[in-house]
Amino acid sequence: MDQKRLLRTLDSIASGNFKNEFTLLHSVVEEIVKSTKFDVNGGRIWKLNPSKKAYKLVLQTGDVQKIPEDFLLHFRDYPIFEKISSERTILADETNNLLKERGIFKYSASGFGKKIFVQGKKYYEYLIAVNSDHIGDDLRYTLNIVATVLTSKLREKYLTQSRNNLIENIDKARELQRSILPEHEYKFHFYEIFGVTIPAENVSGDFYDYLKIGDDEERLGIAVGDAASKGLAAAAEALYISGAIRMASTFHIKISPMMHRINQLVNKIFSDDKFSSLFYGEISADKKGLFLYANAGQNPPIFYNHQKKSISKLLPTGPLLGPAPNSKYETDSLNFSKDDVLVIYSDGIVEAANDKYEFYEEKRLANLLKKVANLNARDIAHSILEDVIKFSTANSRYQDDKTIVVIKRIKE
Repeated sequence: MDQKRLLRTLDSIASGNFKNEFTLLHSVVEEIVKSTKFDVNGGRIWKLNPSKKAYKLVLQTGDVQKIPEDFLLHFRDYPIFEKISSERTILADETNNLLKERGIFKYSASGFGKKIFVQGKKYYEYLIAVNSDHIGDDLRYTLNIVATVLTSKLREKYLTQSRNNLIENIDKARELQRSILPEHEYKFHFYEIFGVTIPAENVSGDFYDYLKIGDDEERLGIAVGDAASKGLAAAAEALYISGAIRMASTFHIKISPMMHRINQLVNKIFSDDKFSSLFYGEISADKKGLFLYANAGQNPPIFYNHQKKSISKLLPTGPLLGPAPNSKYETDSLNFSKDDVLVIYSDGIVEAANDKYEFYEEKRLANLLKKVANLNARDIAHSILEDVIKFSTANSRYQDDKTIVVIKRIKE
């Protein structure tokens, strides 16, 4: 399942007006089980009971054999629970005989909520476990996102008041963010580049950057990222990630290990409800137009092939940054020929909504790119922004930060 759409779906489910914590969790698990989007036929919520050194069953639903109410999973029987604190989600063989009698032979569990110390070790406040006929990495990534969204929603309830106290720092944060953004236009060997960010609020969780790599300046890194949510927290995460990428570029680190390391840093530094998407690519003086890239859950950039008059997408090569520290990121590539165009963008472009609650979407963006690909990079970006703004409703609750970076090859 597309990770960005999964995030939107879960966020929509969990954003209702719930009386308490339990009704929130119950609604989310019920929706996950009954929805055809998730490939899950049963779900359970377990709550930490520190005094009994166990997790207590508090909710179960789905077309599966039921477990006795108040059933306990003791730490002594599940040493792997300690691993959840660091890796978020685990997939393992079931060892409890009663659960195996209920048809649970393999399980997938993910931690969410606060982390609580029990006998000097950290355990998540809650576990979500699901039944599925397809237990593997796709389910692991799905559960990571489910747990991240649930943690975010629970934390919103805990910390709403304290977050409000940060408003007085908005002006300083805005000025700091503006000071580190690169110039919009950039020329590099055979290419012209134009980037722009329009915040939905005073500060933005979106960012982009151009990074000279090496003393000979034969390569240029281009990064576009989107820290989830808006406001100061997202802006702080965006600043941190962009700084980490700048530092990594000075060490000539290859793309895949760089993405892996940045993901580990985001997971370690930021709280469990923080995650980001990131697209990073490198152009060079190579006459064949080689472009190497990795995509950590960012909206798939759109590539226009001038000779074929065709559109293709640069799909994710790894999961979102943050939810799990040991995620892997592959590097992919394409080749630019003269007049080829790549448009990298954030959620705020394709999720801009009109007064009928219709989204702008990728198809409209791709069709527009075909029409304006003959323009220079600056005018392509302006044309896209103009079309998005004309399409959308200014007071729509779906408005988000908008970022576009256009790369066009202009010479052979």
